[in-house]
Amino acid sequence: MKDILDAIQSPDSTPADFAALPLPESYRAITVHKDETEMFAGLEARDKDPRKSIHLDEVPVPELGPGEALVAVMASSVNYNSVWTSIFEPLPTFGFLERYGKLSELTRRHDLPYHIIGSDLAGVVLRTGPGVNAWKPGDEVVAHCLSVELESSDGHNDTMLDPEQRIWGFETNFGGLAEIALVKSNQLMPKPGHLSWEEAAAPGLVNSTAYRQLVSRNGAGMKQGDNVLIWGASGGLGSYATQFALAGGANPICVVSSPQKAEICRSMGAEAIIDRNAEDYRFWKDEHTQDPREWKRFGKRIRELTDGEDVDIVFEHPGRETFGASVYVTRKGGTIVTCASTSGYNHEYDNRYLWMSLKRIIGSHFANYREAWEANRLIAKGKIHPTLSRVYSLEDTGQAAYDVHRNLHQGKVGVLCMAPEEGLGVRDEEKRAKHVDAINRFRNI
Repeated sequence: MKDILDAIQSPDSTPADFAALPLPESYRAITVHKDETEMFAGLEARDKDPRKSIHLDEVPVPELGPGEALVAVMASSVNYNSVWTSIFEPLPTFGFLERYGKLSELTRRHDLPYHIIGSDLAGVVLRTGPGVNAWKPGDEVVAHCLSVELESSDGHNDTMLDPEQRIWGFETNFGGLAEIALVKSNQLMPKPGHLSWEEAAAPGLVNSTAYRQLVSRNGAGMKQGDNVLIWGASGGLGSYATQFALAGGANPICVVSSPQKAEICRSMGAEAIIDRNAEDYRFWKDEHTQDPREWKRFGKRIRELTDGEDVDIVFEHPGRETFGASVYVTRKGGTIVTCASTSGYNHEYDNRYLWMSLKRIIGSHFANYREAWEANRLIAKGKIHPTLSRVYSLEDTGQAAYDVHRNLHQGKVGVLCMAPEEGLGVRDEEKRAKHVDAINRFRNI
């Protein structure tokens, strides 16, 4: 591993140098173990502790197949799917690996008694398999997390509809929270040159998810002038939605839970902000009953911030806690687009406000390769910026996942994998200087 790191850090290394480097027999990786899936039985989700289930193991380097690449991972980040994997909710991910392992002789590699997790990376290509022409050893890359087989016609209009669509590092093995990762070559994208390794690794999953959900015609198809209600607008996902709204000429109405998070939104350029805790919105009277009076009070507050207009789009991801309010406050003919359910999967809403007002609910899940590429291109152009707030060592990934699980973080949290320290990997200092304040925005609050 030292030779690989030395080659990455040397300005004189060539593709031939990387191709000639011997691969190690094993590498360090963050895992969960199949024989521990019942360790949190009987506990509420909030009480399940990722620090107890996440391990740092030495694992063998997987076999490289056609259309694949092995990448030396300099940095990664923690997403909610890593938290879900670590607390074995809504179900253990080993079922995903078992099903994938039955698909072919090659995919059998993924069905192991340990799961190497992580759905982001920034690093350097070490090897490519047969049939890979667009990438070569030594290329500096980031990876999006869509894994597809594309043997069915269903996936050729939108690869997210492929029957064998999976999220790498969650529904597949050999993820990015490790020193080496195995990816399909069509997951790779150029690393933005003005960012460090950890900054480049942070946007991947959430940036692409927000792009499809909000901007793409597969999602809400946001246009100039739209009022966009963004739940958790300073968080790992919402912070990118806020940036896309502002960059696209829309008007974000940012919902946050503290003055500190409100200030983050203001620093991004948002003006319409609702602190839901300070204004004490309680959308549920009790565990079983929602309170429409609170929906109406929330809608009235939104109109105060929009010159009397209702929202065109709701960027939904909390799920159960907020969904009834989201459907209610959307304008007639508007769109509620949802990509997750961090507060619960069983959504309840009053259908009168949907059907009689011709509103639409759109499900959105990650992004196809083109959408991920466009989202990464905006990062590379300095139009959208990473929302990295804190960086952990690989050894402290359990703590990083715990902090995300307990919502103790802002924006995204990064993890150094092979990178020995923060700040490495910047290739375009001039561009970085133009955007350094925005790049560090979440670190400075």
